[in-house]
Amino acid sequence: MGYATNAGTFLVETLIGLVLMVVMLRFLLQLIRADFNNPVSQFIVKVTNPMLVPLRRFIPGVAGIDMSSVVLLFGIQYLELFLLTIMNGAQFFAIGMIVIAIAKIIGLAITVFTFSILIQVVISWVNPGVYNPVVGLLYQINEPVLGRARKLIPPIQGFDLSPIVAMIALQLISMLVVAPISDFGVSLR
Repeated sequence: MGYATNAGTFLVETLIGLVLMVVMLRFLLQLIRADFNNPVSQFIVKVTNPMLVPLRRFIPGVAGIDMSSVVLLFGIQYLELFLLTIMNGAQFFAIGMIVIAIAKIIGLAITVFTFSILIQVVISWVNPGVYNPVVGLLYQINEPVLGRARKLIPPIQGFDLSPIVAMIALQLISMLVVAPISDFGVSLR
């Protein structure tokens, strides 16, 4: 691989990765019905609206799930895989790329939850009880995951172990679900 290919790969992964992250956050915020009056939520909505509003004309929501966000996530992820395949001179296989794109989207959701839980834990150690828009949004994003973990292991003597349980569960899902899906997609090449 040449220097230009490495630089191009880095640029494609970084720029498309940022777009994917923002669209994923928009999807998750809608899924959990987060507070859209939050300034961070409003920023995410403003950034993603130019991409999502045209799709919503053709793609309806299903059972409270914003399918236009799902289609956009898939399309952007597929575009990234296509560009990287072409740039690296590899052979392109559409079916395998579809499966890999699905695995990468699930992996991105797991990464978002893992890092948001980690950030929430660090904030609770450094400056507990302080509210700002980012902290409020972190709590809203993480509550569906941490709430389930708290049902398994309730707080013990004031120590909430749910972040540890949730992060272990997320990592296991990554190993037992995302990795096999991705490997299956690679095998379709």
